[in-house]
Amino acid sequence: MFANRYIEKNIVYPEFIDADILPSVSMIVMIPCLNEPEIFRTLKSLWSCDQISSCCEVIVVVNESENSTQTVKNFNLETYTKLHEWKKENDRENLILHPIYARSVNSKHAGAGMARKIGMDEAIRRFNTLNRPDGVIISTDADCLFSPNYLQRIESVFKENKSCFAATLNFKHRVGEMADPKQRLGIQLYEDYLHYYKKALDYAGFPDSIYTIGSAFAVRAEAYVKQGGMNRRQAGEDFYFLNKLTKLGKIIEINDAFVYPSARISDRVPFGTGAAMSKWMNEDEDLTVTYNFAAFLDLKVLFDQIDSLFRNNADDRFIASLPASVQEYLQMLEFPVKLKEINQNSSSLVSFRKRFFQFFDGFLILRFLNLAHQKYYPQQNLSEAIKQLKEYSGYSLK
Repeated sequence: MFANRYIEKNIVYPEFIDADILPSVSMIVMIPCLNEPEIFRTLKSLWSCDQISSCCEVIVVVNESENSTQTVKNFNLETYTKLHEWKKENDRENLILHPIYARSVNSKHAGAGMARKIGMDEAIRRFNTLNRPDGVIISTDADCLFSPNYLQRIESVFKENKSCFAATLNFKHRVGEMADPKQRLGIQLYEDYLHYYKKALDYAGFPDSIYTIGSAFAVRAEAYVKQGGMNRRQAGEDFYFLNKLTKLGKIIEINDAFVYPSARISDRVPFGTGAAMSKWMNEDEDLTVTYNFAAFLDLKVLFDQIDSLFRNNADDRFIASLPASVQEYLQMLEFPVKLKEINQNSSSLVSFRKRFFQFFDGFLILRFLNLAHQKYYPQQNLSEAIKQLKEYSGYSLK
């Protein structure tokens, strides 16, 4: 079986689901659920999606830390019980719910990453039983709603494109549900920032720019296993996991199917949508400012010259031709040494570019942007940055 070694080496918990998996199952939706009142609304939205031709399972991972309050544990237990009742009333031949309960997770690891890992690992077990490496694991959250074509589009994209190993879904936060004008403004600013950041990377010439949202992606079982599975990070697990997936190639964007996350405030994780909204409402973070577009222009100067570095050294003249922010960052990275290594392992320009951006990935770009704003650029008004991006690139955020 394709995942035997991964299961032996990487899976933390014993098997949760003892029910047999149908041979027709091609997709498994994974939903982490911690003290979540909206889970049944999320399930109702999934069950309202257009019919698919194969079979889909839905794993809801009710989870809690060993340090969770008794109130949270009681609510989780009630949710888990109600999920089984909901399953009895709503399961279909080709859409089957499996609630699982990860009780008292070690506090050192408890959090978004661990909850997502538990559910995705359980999906790997299910697909491994069928020896189905092409099975698709869909990651979303327990406060999301979906466009009617959500499951259908994921099914068709992965079925029609055998080389597709992962995909992101379009998203739009449910701003209309927010009564507070400041909260509505905050979520719109945050969403504009997400689009700005991704499209600014596109313009800079970064080939692996993606939306790293845990509630809006899907991955083949084989790719999940190949990249070592989900991490246990308490926050940002989606960014690190999806960034790791880009090493395998181009992640497809499914732009005509939507996830509609909640726009609510949350203090469960230190960053992400809920945390950003909480800080905005408490005036601890200003969502009207963002990374200066000038920093992306600096990156573009470097990325535009990548091909010239194939079978060449990064000599002093080349380094001196770059913006000061990039010069300092490349020195920190000991870039000439790394470039030599990349060239030594590249037989063609295509493989060189691939290896270069496997090195200079989304994580290194984020570090660069933080350095550039510590020493070279002030933060920029978000609307001005978006306007500047549009003037240079013609890109529209919508």
